[in-house]
Amino acid sequence: MANYWNVVNKVIDKADILLLVLDSRFVDQTRNEELEQKILLAGKKLIYVMTKCDLVEKDYIEKIKNKLRPSVFVSSKEFLGTTMLKEKIIREGYLQGIKERIKVGVLGYPNVGKSSLINAMKGRKAAPTSITSGQTRGVQNINAGSKIVFLDTPGVIPYSEKDKNKHALTGSVDFAKTKEPDMAVMSIMEQCPGKIERYYNVEVSEDKEQTLEQIALKKKVILKAGEPDTKRMAVVILKEWQTGKIKTD
Repeated sequence: MANYWNVVNKVIDKADILLLVLDSRFVDQTRNEELEQKILLAGKKLIYVMTKCDLVEKDYIEKIKNKLRPSVFVSSKEFLGTTMLKEKIIREGYLQGIKERIKVGVLGYPNVGKSSLINAMKGRKAAPTSITSGQTRGVQNINAGSKIVFLDTPGVIPYSEKDKNKHALTGSVDFAKTKEPDMAVMSIMEQCPGKIERYYNVEVSEDKEQTLEQIALKKKVILKAGEPDTKRMAVVILKEWQTGKIKTD
């Protein structure tokens, strides 16, 4: 992770404009105050970009727009908001008097959709994407037409942040690498009541462990003795959660 921070620091120094990419479903959880402070100290223009906006409701989008400025909501999947973002970048480049290509650094947590955003802005696949976090390893310079070049970076987590359940919630650590998937799922149930239960059509209960067992039995994810395999079921739930199949609205 230390090497990734070195890369990020170089991009902040090199870029004309920085995009801080956040997951629309978890805006507060995917804000990286360390990055924001570094950008502020560098005196660089910052634009907040909320990805996966097709997974949240419009009322929520308007609320966040008033909280974080300037901000743009995009859906790389649906190609929503990409034209508006490009216009903001070009306008800012004009205000800065940039004559050549505008260098745009793309920063954020792992798996918030940085590479997918670049691909949507470019119009074809240029940056590698994956449902597994950590796909981008180093800086990639990607041209998006004659006016913009994106500097794609690895996702970074704040040094001081040790909350593994939060990382599972936001997909910063992918489902296959979560050490205690059952605990992570129960934490998500606490933070987002009723979302997982609704998806699997089970009753909401205060006993989250019992709920997880009920889901495992319903989906026939069981051990040889016929007992529910909650850890294996939890990995499946995390995958559905992180890929957006379980809606948060």
